[in-house]
Amino acid sequence: MAEHYNAASIQALDKRVRTNFINSLSGFKSANLIATKSTLGIENIAMISSAFHVGAHPPLLGMLMRPHTVPRHTLQNIKDSGYFTLNHVHEGMLEQAHQCSANYAAEQSEFEACGLTAQYTEGFVAPYIKQSRIKLGLELREIQVLNINLTELVIAEIVEVITDKPYQSSDGYLDIESAGSISVSGLDSYHKSERIDRFSYAKPGAKLHSIWKK
Repeated sequence: MAEHYNAASIQALDKRVRTNFINSLSGFKSANLIATKSTLGIENIAMISSAFHVGAHPPLLGMLMRPHTVPRHTLQNIKDSGYFTLNHVHEGMLEQAHQCSANYAAEQSEFEACGLTAQYTEGFVAPYIKQSRIKLGLELREIQVLNINLTELVIAEIVEVITDKPYQSSDGYLDIESAGSISVSGLDSYHKSERIDRFSYAKPGAKLHSIWKK
């Protein structure tokens, strides 16, 4: 028998149950680690699943950060320095990545606590995570506070991309499945992907065809 929740029954759920339920409804999301550095030079990592494409010209990425009503080390570091990195998570680093979601003190580096390695490029102030196979360097462009719940929308420009191998195809498509990038559903369930197909550009009246070289 189908379940039917209305606004009242959703609100009546236990807080933890409701949190897990609502976080699962949006489906599979990318699993990424954000790496930053504080004004005191402390390297920080946070797990996020809210990154999304904003635009390609210029190359913009957005993410939603929880309200800054309590200390948010990652968000504060982004505001202070204007730079951060986004690092794809793969299965070989999953346990360390998930451990980064623990509430460490501001003076404790997640790199050290979770067994990950910082990597730097010349002239870029934020650390990358060496274990990641696809890494993005981002420069803050704007932050908007959403009045409905005080969530902060961070929009940044992609200024560097580092990959361990040439995962990019001739048409520009980045094959994140080959890199082993994983997804997350809810708050703690991680998944590997399996490509079904790639299709040609959709046009009215034109027949689709596969462009995936299997």
